[in-house]
Amino acid sequence: MSAISDLKIKLFADGADLSGMKEMYANPLIKGFTTNPTLMGKAGVQDYKEFALQVIEAIPDRPISFEVFADEFEEMERQALEIASWGGNVYVKIPVTNTKQQFTGPLIQRLTKAGVALNVTAVMTPKQVKSVTNCLAPEVPAIISVFAGRIADTGRDPVPLMAESVKIISAKPKAELIWASPRELLNIFQADSIGCHIITATNDILNKLSIVGKDLESYSLETVGMFYQDAKAAKYTIQTRAIV
Repeated sequence: MSAISDLKIKLFADGADLSGMKEMYANPLIKGFTTNPTLMGKAGVQDYKEFALQVIEAIPDRPISFEVFADEFEEMERQALEIASWGGNVYVKIPVTNTKQQFTGPLIQRLTKAGVALNVTAVMTPKQVKSVTNCLAPEVPAIISVFAGRIADTGRDPVPLMAESVKIISAKPKAELIWASPRELLNIFQADSIGCHIITATNDILNKLSIVGKDLESYSLETVGMFYQDAKAAKYTIQTRAIV
């Protein structure tokens, strides 16, 4: 396994808890941030714009992605232009389709030609990656987020699909591929090994970076100790009989 210092992939933090985002901002390993309406709702965010502006004020110099939440393309476009105006480090997340499974390609083309930095999200297949890549303006930065973790949830190995997607997106030199929805720390090293540009992970995964390369026998002993101390703290007892 490579050391953290050997990683070429950029690490982004995925979440919507402002204090947690500030914590990750203090970590120089974290190069950007992503969030979405679902995470914001779980974090108790009430006012979308107010929260976003607080995040941008706290994190003024690293890329942050905020997502539109309309389903009709006209309103989606209006939201995208508004979100893009909030800061120079803002990427606007656009879903690859709306809920009617209508491809957002024409909207992607209009926005990227207007200079809006996009993060096209909820992508699952190399076919979708190719369709989105074809819509991107070559001179405008963009991100395509492929949900590798959700692909893995279906029993499919995401690595070959992600490797193919890296090749496809190379047609647009300012476009980057995100390995999204990782399930474990190992995914960072898998993504790095295939040349993926970015991986975005929740704080609970990123906090495990401190144990990369940890001696496994020491880790085994710590685990045994944890089980022992937890059982002791719970005051568990079992009535036993003498061994004869």
